[in-house]
Amino acid sequence: MKSIAALQSIVTPWSDGLEPSDAELDAIEVELPLILAERDLLDAQIITLDRIPTVVDERRIRRARNRVLAARRDLANRTADAMLSGDAA
Repeated sequence: MKSIAALQSIVTPWSDGLEPSDAELDAIEVELPLILAERDLLDAQIITLDRIPTVVDERRIRRARNRVLAARRDLANRTADAMLSGDAA
């Protein structure tokens, strides 16, 4: 299979292997609970697109929204704690 990467330096600066850096992977890992919670909310909303939401669907969406809010809160608190302790870059 051929690679479809843009090899022009104006479009995409070339890096070794085009892999994410360790810092980018760490940032993704920190945000992963929020990403997963948002994915679950989107799944719950997609289920109700072609039908009238049932009581169970409404509960599923409400719980998914609460998980998103909790994940956002935890991420914001973690970021604020890191900034207060001087760990933020």
